[in-house]
Amino acid sequence: MPSTYNVRSRTRDRNSVLSRPEFMSLNHQPPRAGAGPAESRGASRRLGQIKQQTSQQGEEPTDSGSRDRRESTRMPEEDCMQLNPSFKGIAMNSLLAIDICLSKRMGVCASTSSSWGGCRSMVALLALTGHGITWIIGTIVCLTRSNTLAGQEVLVNLLLALILDVMTVAGVQRLVKRRGPWEMAPGFLDCVAMDVYSFPAAHASRAAMVSKFLLSHLVLAVPLRILLVLWAFLVGVSRVLLGKHHLTDMVCGFALGLLHFSLMESVWLSQCSHLHEAYLIL
Repeated sequence: MPSTYNVRSRTRDRNSVLSRPEFMSLNHQPPRAGAGPAESRGASRRLGQIKQQTSQQGEEPTDSGSRDRRESTRMPEEDCMQLNPSFKGIAMNSLLAIDICLSKRMGVCASTSSSWGGCRSMVALLALTGHGITWIIGTIVCLTRSNTLAGQEVLVNLLLALILDVMTVAGVQRLVKRRGPWEMAPGFLDCVAMDVYSFPAAHASRAAMVSKFLLSHLVLAVPLRILLVLWAFLVGVSRVLLGKHHLTDMVCGFALGLLHFSLMESVWLSQCSHLHEAYLIL
């Protein structure tokens, strides 16, 4: 039977403020000489639990503090990468923003409710004169009606140049997949000619290639030459007025058309070469 003194002392220890964990270090005393082994073992066990709790509490802030320090060292670098882009990136984004802004302002015939909506049908008719299907069908009809070898030679090379232009522009558009300044669904003829995206402008490429081709292989008066160059330029601008292309699409289309003309000139198919091949076969 435990003595009455031991029971009272344990009750007093439990009710005392100093028995709390935060004050246990102040209440630590060496074991009394008259205390039993059970009491000394209980006190040592409580001290071990208190030390373990304090060590765990001390480790948690250390881990969170080290984690905060690592995040604080990482975040400024990421912010610097986002807030301080390269000069090339800034220049490209600025040019694209200017291009989109100017293209939207020039899309005055994008719809019937636009500022120049009444001229939309005339501008669309002008753009139709530079369509790939129109030129391919017209070239085939002229080729079937041509009676001279020189005319047939020019028309065959023009037909090959038109096919090359249509296929090249369609392939580049499929790779880039740039949308126009105004969200519009492509028309039926555009889908047939695979002209469904904005970059590069297919009409501008075709107009530049055809005008350069005709200027090089037809004998035209000076007024007709000026009108032909003006027609090519207006065809490219008409697509921008209709909201189909950006200004950069039109410029790149003109450059691509001149490149197609240079390529066809380097691989020109002449009627003399065909006759020579036929003679060798016979």
